[in-house]
Amino acid sequence: MSLLVAKFGGSSVASLEKIHNVADRIAEMKGQGNDVVVVVSAMGDMTDDLLELAGNIGKNLDNREMDMLLATGEQQSASLLALTLAAGGCPAVSLTGWQAGVKSDGQHSKARIIGLDTARIRDELDKGKAVIIAGFQGISPAGEITTLGRGGSDTTAVALAADLQADRCMIFTDVDGVYTADPRIVKEARQLSSITYEEMLEMASLGAGVLQPRAAEFAMLYGVDVEVRSSFNNNPGTIITEVAKMERQRSVSGVAHDCNVARIALFDVPDQPGVASIIFKILADNHINVDMVIQSAMRDDRNDIAFTIERNEFQKARAVVNEIVMKIGASGMSYSVDVAKVSVVGAGMQSNPGVAATMFDALARKDINIHMISTSEIKISCIIDEDEIEAAVQVLHDRFHLGETD
Repeated sequence: MSLLVAKFGGSSVASLEKIHNVADRIAEMKGQGNDVVVVVSAMGDMTDDLLELAGNIGKNLDNREMDMLLATGEQQSASLLALTLAAGGCPAVSLTGWQAGVKSDGQHSKARIIGLDTARIRDELDKGKAVIIAGFQGISPAGEITTLGRGGSDTTAVALAADLQADRCMIFTDVDGVYTADPRIVKEARQLSSITYEEMLEMASLGAGVLQPRAAEFAMLYGVDVEVRSSFNNNPGTIITEVAKMERQRSVSGVAHDCNVARIALFDVPDQPGVASIIFKILADNHINVDMVIQSAMRDDRNDIAFTIERNEFQKARAVVNEIVMKIGASGMSYSVDVAKVSVVGAGMQSNPGVAATMFDALARKDINIHMISTSEIKISCIIDEDEIEAAVQVLHDRFHLGETD
């Protein structure tokens, strides 16, 4: 007997008909002698609908109350799925995140999982039930309901799979797996049969929407093999695993892009020890995540510092950065919200020189200007104008021959 953890996203449970399809799949897993733990997202656009509903009340709403509201979306999915399973003769029980023992910190709307107590889940499994858990939520040390941010159900599933030592963790979504690029942009995009934890973590953080970055991080930290696959067919998915379990393939595995980007620049920042620390500590204290950072060459004991953030945090960040300018004695700031990030990712980069040169040449031949560059051992990212992002993804996919099978 195997223990399976399966996560079904919002598109998979968007209607009662789709919930019936999910129930049939779970019943089949149970019928094969498996113990099954299921994590569900809210139905379809329910989270967006709840946000819009609350938005009619006003702006700057209390995050604690918003978490109380948003957590109800996943609870609806979980209870409806459990009811459907039971009606079909498959014993099931639904649990909220806190009933399932998901412990989180106290950061409302962006909480992190800090611990798990899966005793209740194990007890229900021992009773022969399929356990359906509302994803995206946990309980803080103060006893408050907190949500885990967008994609938090992925993180819930992988964390539970790690703690329960599941034999398999499956993320069911509306695509067949991880592709070499967004197939909505690149028609030749090819599904990958496998990808390393490091590659998936980079691609997830760079905008690939099939897996939440923190879920990829959990999988890598605890060695959980994850399969991303479609909830609408039985096609093989993409296995996310460690490098040792797969052959090192081409230098670049995929192209990712992210349009949720804003660029902020500070001018004439004093070139003194501790100034950068002040800037980024204030941003961190305001829960503003910074991605790429570049600093220009010094001139007259001053330099410019530019960085990127999520565009949906820009208005908050703009006010904070204005305060920073005054605090550190910079001469001013500028910003761009019409930019995007395009990246190439591949574990093979470490042993294949010339990837950066090839990437920059491909963009240059398409007359695409690069505003910022960031690199790691397995990725290269460029900030470009947003209206050129689709052309950039296509030309890079073509240049690195990612549509061709090995």
